[in-house]
Amino acid sequence: MNWYEKLNKYFPVEEMKSRKHMEMLLKEKGDVYHKDEGPYHVLMYAEFDTFLFIDYVWVSAQSRGQGIGHKLMEKLKERNKPIILEVEPVDYDDTDTGKRLHFYKREGFTHARYIDYNRRSLTTNEETPMEVLYWSPSDESEEMIYEKMKKMYETIHTYKDEEIYGEAYQPVDEVLSYDEDRDSHDIFENLTERA
Repeated sequence: MNWYEKLNKYFPVEEMKSRKHMEMLLKEKGDVYHKDEGPYHVLMYAEFDTFLFIDYVWVSAQSRGQGIGHKLMEKLKERNKPIILEVEPVDYDDTDTGKRLHFYKREGFTHARYIDYNRRSLTTNEETPMEVLYWSPSDESEEMIYEKMKKMYETIHTYKDEEIYGEAYQPVDEVLSYDEDRDSHDIFENLTERA
């Protein structure tokens, strides 16, 4: 199974970029978009001047518990830049979402409570709400994380979208918003009782 098939089997269809999209990013945006692949992992990420964005991380079920995910995070943290990623909201019927959140909590990630992120999937045409998590070596404000997230969305997620998918993703201002009055609970707070 190649790296794309591994990701495609693991991630929900509404979250997956097409193979063509990812291959174009690797080829045409190779200074920013990267693949780190081993026998038991695939990590797709973008590195900008002031932050990193984890697009996908997959660790083989057979190798879980061996510290591979932790080592991948440590490698990124060594770059001394904020790390941002998006996760689906916790679904108590899907144990993987809880395990994923536990992992990121252990790795020191924070839930961005004031960033609202909801985009329409070009694959399913459904609204797909996502949560933003981040790790920062310098206590970056959530508002700064929001600005970085907007840059990532316009550079990576919507890259050549019309050419690849035949239609454009929504503009960034329809997908991402920042509101300090947003009534949002911390997605990490109920993890210990439920996991």
